[in-house]
Amino acid sequence: MVVQSITGTETGIDGTSRLAARGVSVGYGARSVIDGLDVAIPPGVITTVIGPNGCGKSTLLRTLSRLLRPTSGTVVLDGEDIAALKTRDVAKKLGLLPQAPVAPEGLTVSDLVARGRHPHQSWLRQWSSDDADVVRRALAMTGVADLADRPVDSLSGGQRQRVWISMTLAQGTDLLLLDEPTTYLDLAHAVDVLDLVDDLHESGCTVVMVLHDLNLATRYSDNLVVMREGAILAQGHPREVITADLLHEAFGLRAKVIDDPVGDRPLIVPIGRTHAELVRPAPELSR
Repeated sequence: MVVQSITGTETGIDGTSRLAARGVSVGYGARSVIDGLDVAIPPGVITTVIGPNGCGKSTLLRTLSRLLRPTSGTVVLDGEDIAALKTRDVAKKLGLLPQAPVAPEGLTVSDLVARGRHPHQSWLRQWSSDDADVVRRALAMTGVADLADRPVDSLSGGQRQRVWISMTLAQGTDLLLLDEPTTYLDLAHAVDVLDLVDDLHESGCTVVMVLHDLNLATRYSDNLVVMREGAILAQGHPREVITADLLHEAFGLRAKVIDDPVGDRPLIVPIGRTHAELVRPAPELSR
């Protein structure tokens, strides 16, 4: 599927990061999750945050999207402190798909996607034919136009994820943050959703997402951010980042890293206790 830009907004391909965290610390109550973290999101590529459960991946994404306010440090969006921007202005620049979003019962697909246009509405600017065109294009881009009149709660998991992505696209932003977009999906539907994300990237979107499946993360990402205990352990292209030592350090995972037979990325082969004997080096023969 070939995807075209909805609004023609600038993508920041000039190499300047549009979104960055500078010395950010954040937590929940008295519990600190991230402490003094720095990260810059490269423009025009897919960045995926990976790491073990509880390491702060979703907390980082929520902080970058201004859902969480740092106790110290700054999140910068297009050169401005995101905390100083109006909520409506942030929503015009940045689209967020949270974990497992839930739509009101009975809400149709077209009505949900239309909610993505709310940041562009005001007393002086009501719903227009331009808004309707953006919604139609968003539905077409994600392949769910034929579902426009269906209730969201009647759809399959993969269909729902496409509809929620449509809503973020309807915001008219080319900067998308997706928190575990493949959660609860089987492998076929997960690949389908990530193919869509890749299409959006090819159309000019900068994408930041959190994934748990390491092989899907390496296959669909241009930039990996590896986290452990609220800090960044490594960042870069999957070919540069993913090694057996890194996987053991970040996840406590024993694995072999080989070439992916269908791409130019590394493929991770986990090693469990049952197969550990098969990968031990053979003992040297006595002479």
